[in-house]
Amino acid sequence: MKVKILNWFLVLIWAGIIFFLSHQPDLKSNLPSEYDFVLRKLAHISEYAVLTFLLIRALSQHKISKKRILLFSVSLAILYAFSDEYHQNFIFKRAGAFHDVAIDSIGIFLIWLRQRKMLK
Repeated sequence: MKVKILNWFLVLIWAGIIFFLSHQPDLKSNLPSEYDFVLRKLAHISEYAVLTFLLIRALSQHKISKKRILLFSVSLAILYAFSDEYHQNFIFKRAGAFHDVAIDSIGIFLIWLRQRKMLK
C-alpha cells in the first residue's frame, strides 16, 4: 500500500514540476538561440518521458493488464501535454503550441517503445 501511494505521489510531484516550469514567463538560457532552442526541446522530451515512466510504474501497482497500463499511461501523458500547452496560453510571455505537444510525445513514444518491448 505504501509503495502504491509513493508511486502516485511521484507522479503528482513530477506533474507539479512540469506545471511550475510552464508557469514561468521566461525560461530562456544565456546560450546562443540555436542551443537554447535545442535545450528546451530536449527538456520537453525528457519531462514527458519521465512522466510516462512514472505513470507506468504507478499503474503497474493496480490489477490491470500490461497493455492497458501502457495505453492509460500514454493517454494520460498526452492529455497532460495538451493541458500544459493550454495552461501556457494564460501565462505572460508564453503561448501554447501544438508542435510542443508533438515534441512532448516523442518522449512519451520512446518510453512506450521501451516498455512495449518488455511485454514480449
